[in-house]
Amino acid sequence: MSHSTVPRSRTEAKTPEKTPATDPERPAGDKGGKRAGKLSLRLRFRRDRTLILMTLPALLLVLVFNYIPILGNVVAFQDYDPYLSENGFVAIFESPWIGFEQFERIFADSAFWHAVRNTFVLFFLQLVLYFPVPIMLALLINSVVRPRVRAIAQAIMYLPHFFSWVLVVTVFMQIFGGAGIIAQTLREHGYEGFDLMTNPEVFKYLVTAETIWKDAGWGIIVFLAALSAVSNDLYEAAAMDGAGRWRRMWHITLPALRPVIALLLVLRVGDALTVGFEQLLLQRQAVGVAASEVLDTYVWWNGIRNQDFSYAAAAGLIKGVVGLALVLTANKVAHLMGEQGVYKK
Repeated sequence: MSHSTVPRSRTEAKTPEKTPATDPERPAGDKGGKRAGKLSLRLRFRRDRTLILMTLPALLLVLVFNYIPILGNVVAFQDYDPYLSENGFVAIFESPWIGFEQFERIFADSAFWHAVRNTFVLFFLQLVLYFPVPIMLALLINSVVRPRVRAIAQAIMYLPHFFSWVLVVTVFMQIFGGAGIIAQTLREHGYEGFDLMTNPEVFKYLVTAETIWKDAGWGIIVFLAALSAVSNDLYEAAAMDGAGRWRRMWHITLPALRPVIALLLVLRVGDALTVGFEQLLLQRQAVGVAASEVLDTYVWWNGIRNQDFSYAAAAGLIKGVVGLALVLTANKVAHLMGEQGVYKK
């Protein structure tokens, strides 16, 4: 019997074959080249117009205060003088072009390289000493059984995030300064006091401790949010299989945190050249320029105090380019490790 004469089953006979013209899942006008269900730009705009209108004020603020000022980097290639015109913006068009002379001055300045070295030393210290702290505290808080105790501990740790750097430095001065509580207590008992706030040798560790005390609570919230997405069934199944607390944390908790850790690490690396402008500026006179000078304070001192705007703009431009390169490199490493990073491949 030939294949054409074999009767089909009832199910096959009653099931109509879909064609591109009659497929209900395919939008009208789609001739097969587009993916099924993909909307046109006009239809997507009509669908999301309310959300787009809601985001317009935020986009406008970002455009005005973040993207338009980027055009001002042109002064890095000029001998910019704001007094050439009554309007500083008009003075940009009247200032002479000097090419890369400002960058040559920067690379020949030993103070610039000293600021770069201090910046990277503080970054690596904060990466090693500060970055793991929110992770460990989040794991500790997450292991607390009572929700009320957990909420109180989280609120206490998160509170310093709202303090200004002036208040943070003042608190540390009252504790570790020459007239602080610890020094006074030692003197009362016949010991010699100390003043960590004016000691250049320990200044980098002091800055890292201030950062941990102020901002560790903010990182705790991020990691606790990631931990809340982990199903309790996984912990119960692991416990039934005989896994202890440490093995459950190693095989369930940490893998759940790995994407968040990779993302925050990439962002932290991109922020490597920004290690706390206001924090360091407040303690600049106490420990001296050699210990506290970083790229941000270097740009501020030359641009604002010395009014060498083109020189400061060139230094800031170098910082931005290096920061962008660090973000792209760290994100590439995250992709090689199997994580998404800041953006997908």
